[in-house]
Amino acid sequence: MIKDILLHPFLISLIMLTIAFILKMLVDKLARNRAEKKEKDIRYIAHNIKHFINFVMVLSLLFVWSTEIQNFALSIAAFAVAIVLATREFIQCVIGFFYLVTTRPFRIGDWIQVGEYYGEVAETDWIKTTMHEIDMHTYQFSRKTIYIPNNKLITSPIKNLNFVKRFATHHFTIIRKESFNPYPIYENLMDEAKRHCEEFEEVASRYNSIIERKLDAKISGPAPEIHFGTTEIGEFKASFTLFCPTDKALQIEHKLTECFMTLWYNEAKKQETRG
Repeated sequence: MIKDILLHPFLISLIMLTIAFILKMLVDKLARNRAEKKEKDIRYIAHNIKHFINFVMVLSLLFVWSTEIQNFALSIAAFAVAIVLATREFIQCVIGFFYLVTTRPFRIGDWIQVGEYYGEVAETDWIKTTMHEIDMHTYQFSRKTIYIPNNKLITSPIKNLNFVKRFATHHFTIIRKESFNPYPIYENLMDEAKRHCEEFEEVASRYNSIIERKLDAKISGPAPEIHFGTTEIGEFKASFTLFCPTDKALQIEHKLTECFMTLWYNEAKKQETRG
């Protein structure tokens, strides 16, 4: 009697779930301790280990309950098609998870774009991928959390933006309605842009070379670029392209905008006086 109770699938399953839970807690604790000692982000390793524990646990539960599952499957054979149709979204999410594990388009901590959503990958599980949303105009977290079903990651293009975490090719445009020759301010404006980028020029050059080797393509930078042109309705437009640290992009944009406005109004007054 006692032996039958001890070998009951429910009791065995409860023991297995408890062991799996304890193992995952130990993995989290060891990962945090190792991260504090080595000052290195190893969350993705801890997540992979926990996924492996979950996978082994599911296989073990299937083995323990194999007889009951077989009897149950036989009893609902007539409804198998209906069940598959009803759970197809869930099945697709699980397939999407295996797609992520095998192809590894990103890992925990990467910045990615999925469709119109940008964010830092916080966690992945069998059903969904969790991201902390990022505003790519300011390169700041929006304090929103995005949950993307894994099946969407199969049908939607995934862009890995991890290179943008440290350095970004930052674009911004200034538009003015006034009409006069703006080119006398070009050299001063370019000198100002180079001055603001001078402190990180060497690092930017190395980082730019690394990205080009990774992508096997030529990208803009590290020198700043400024182009004068017009909009579709004929207004003046100054376009800036900077390869700069992500956390300094908005600060440099603000300083260059201030410089541009000063040079612009000074030149406008000069040309008005001559006229």
